[in-house]
Amino acid sequence: MAREPVPCAVRAAVALQAGDVQTDLARPGVAVIDVVFPQAGAVGLQEIVFKNFYTAFLTIRVQRRSPADMAGEGPRKWVTCLRNYCLMPNPHTEEGSQDYFSVFRHQMLCDVDEVMAIRMILRQPSPVWLHFTIEELQIYPRGQESPQKDFQSWLSHLTSQEQPENLHGDGLKQTPLYDFHQQHGGKMVPFAGWSMPVQYTHSHLESHMHTRQHCSLFDVSHMLQTKVFGRDRVKFMESLVVGDIAELKPDQGTLSLFTNEKGGIIDDLIVTSTSEQHLYVVSNAGCSDKDLALMQTRAQELRAAGSDVHLEVWENALLALQGPSAVRVLQAGVSDDLAKLPFMSSAVMDVFGVPGCRVTRCGYTGEDGVEISVPARRVVELAERLLDDPDVWLAGLAARDSLRLEAGLCLYGNDIDETTTPVEASLVWTLGKRRRAAMDFPGAAIIVPQIKEKPKHKRVGLMSTGPPIRQHTRILDLEGQTVGTVTSGCPSPCLQKNIAMGYIKSEHSKVDTALTVEVRKKNYSALVTKMPFVPTRYYTIK
Repeated sequence: MAREPVPCAVRAAVALQAGDVQTDLARPGVAVIDVVFPQAGAVGLQEIVFKNFYTAFLTIRVQRRSPADMAGEGPRKWVTCLRNYCLMPNPHTEEGSQDYFSVFRHQMLCDVDEVMAIRMILRQPSPVWLHFTIEELQIYPRGQESPQKDFQSWLSHLTSQEQPENLHGDGLKQTPLYDFHQQHGGKMVPFAGWSMPVQYTHSHLESHMHTRQHCSLFDVSHMLQTKVFGRDRVKFMESLVVGDIAELKPDQGTLSLFTNEKGGIIDDLIVTSTSEQHLYVVSNAGCSDKDLALMQTRAQELRAAGSDVHLEVWENALLALQGPSAVRVLQAGVSDDLAKLPFMSSAVMDVFGVPGCRVTRCGYTGEDGVEISVPARRVVELAERLLDDPDVWLAGLAARDSLRLEAGLCLYGNDIDETTTPVEASLVWTLGKRRRAAMDFPGAAIIVPQIKEKPKHKRVGLMSTGPPIRQHTRILDLEGQTVGTVTSGCPSPCLQKNIAMGYIKSEHSKVDTALTVEVRKKNYSALVTKMPFVPTRYYTIK
């Protein structure tokens, strides 16, 4: 069946730059496009395709047909179906920083059948105004596959008009370091419901390389920190995760996974068995609501059955000091010997005069480093003390993402989600040996057999030629047949090569398998590559 876009029209277009009367002073620029369907009235969405200029964060809201609408009971409500999706176009084109992007039905957070209007909101990560816009927008109805033909120009050069209502209604949360970030030149962007720095005064590349060569300080206070108390705390946690929590030594931690009964990954998290007789759990900000609900519900079920377990959300701030000189910098402010603190171990100590800090030797960059849970009221003081060392730079989300990709680490929502199992995600090592044998974790009946039978597809690393490859890029075999999809990708600052990870059919997953990737309707050579792309430098004691 031929693929044809549904006819649509712009109802309103807005472009606001930083400092406009409609926005707060020094807020990033905002572009808004409202789209309606004059012929169809309402459509079921399959895919939205467009060309984007400059890095932006995209939120999509829809108005849907409902019985109340048919009865004429007032205006339809806007429903958010995609929130703060990062668009990072290829900066290495003759025409400047631009790229084609697709947003698919399965990415939406709500039902997208019977859609009568779409609002696309693009927020710029920098307070420096760039005339960013989108072009060649096409909207495809449910059931149609991706286009294999050239786009036709549809929208360009937005003009300032009246701002649509409820534009800034997301209510972004702020970490205790919000003012600190702005004072230090942080460029704030929406991320997982929080206002977070994407970078500071140094470029993304400079920040990335400084972390690899020296060390950087990241604010990760948006992550959910939870304490689990009670004599049945291990039983509670093992009823939710795949790891062997019972085998952890005092103040030892492990990366584990919340899984569902279908074997899908609900979230990844770090669980530490503390010497203070509780579990310390750190999980992702973007999953905090569902993680907390999952844990609270299970705790209530176990208490109703007579178990002793209860939760406490820890309102501490969280700093990550990452890089080869991180431990040297921290050692100057603690009395504990950090040479005795190996990777994935933890201890409570005073840090530069701030008491009661939990220091865990871990991170999300592949480098040696620590995460410091610190009382929120004193986190600015501690951050300033760490910055007194000239080796320490502030770093934001941009460097954090490229660093974790070089280290082959998954980003939840991109590389793992509730449709991927630990085996498909190449995370079999998170499954405790005892837990595999007992098959007593959620989804074990699906996950454990996959270890021997092999999944139909699995996560692999890729290196490619040509333009950088991004999320949703098609992966093909040498005969041109689709064998997988990219989930994360970027140019590697350390390797000066394009790197990515994605899911491909298992028969093509062997390292050094030659493949191709499709970028803007052209094919480029790619090679299945062992991860991590850049060797990790975690500190272990032999």
